[in-house]
Amino acid sequence: MDTTLGFPSFDDHLPDLNQFILGLVEDYNAGKIKSWDDLEERAGVFFTPERMEQMESIAPGWKKMASYSDGITLTHVMCVFLGLFMLPEFQSLPQEQQQLAKWTVLFHDVEKIHIRGTRDYIHGFKSAILTAGTLRDIGFQTTEKFDDAINSWSNFTKSAITTNSSGEQIQDNSKLPTILAGIDEMYGNNTPAALIVKGVLLHMSINVVKDWPQAAPLVDGEIAKYIDKSILPLLKVMMLADNEGWVMFYPEVRAQQREQTLKVFAKIEANISKESS
Repeated sequence: MDTTLGFPSFDDHLPDLNQFILGLVEDYNAGKIKSWDDLEERAGVFFTPERMEQMESIAPGWKKMASYSDGITLTHVMCVFLGLFMLPEFQSLPQEQQQLAKWTVLFHDVEKIHIRGTRDYIHGFKSAILTAGTLRDIGFQTTEKFDDAINSWSNFTKSAITTNSSGEQIQDNSKLPTILAGIDEMYGNNTPAALIVKGVLLHMSINVVKDWPQAAPLVDGEIAKYIDKSILPLLKVMMLADNEGWVMFYPEVRAQQREQTLKVFAKIEANISKESS
């Protein structure tokens, strides 16, 4: 545990990955990374079999995630990290929240199944289950209720699935009150670990980009219940960076999606401020 933070530091646990991302930022700004293919090549060189084993030891399922569709999700996650590090919203965060954002990005797609031509609409919930079961092993503190609660909570969250009109599996938001309460029960109310799990859980839950609507977005009333000032900064940079992970090399689309996302979060932030006043 980082004694200055009070929880495990991403930079200390994954120093090589952190330096790799810093190098990506430097090379992107220098014009040395100009396309998805350039980034994919860099990721392929960095993630040696030894490094893949290291990642698997910290984020179980990492190798499986990276195996789908020639590693498209692995490259996407590296692009999300690249975008995150360059976001002014991330750079203005306190050190503690920057570390939480890095952990959230690391885990956000770890249980994502990628099949070309389809979308995995429930991977936010699935990745949150893995995250909740893993953070203690990394060194994050838990409550005394963790051991008794983790299996039942994981099974309940795994069951939080329904179908849409097309028969596709989507997250069942009616179960969110119990899921969110269980996170706080296991890790403490809005502690660092709880915020990471919630960030992973909810990163597919808010409509921010018009061309890519979520399959099961929260309605305004639900957002008011489940998004507070503790999770808002983390979720905001997570979703901004997630957009970057697909449109980094398309400047016009990138600017449009950034503007749309910031507009949505400005509305959420205004509503939170109104509720707390």
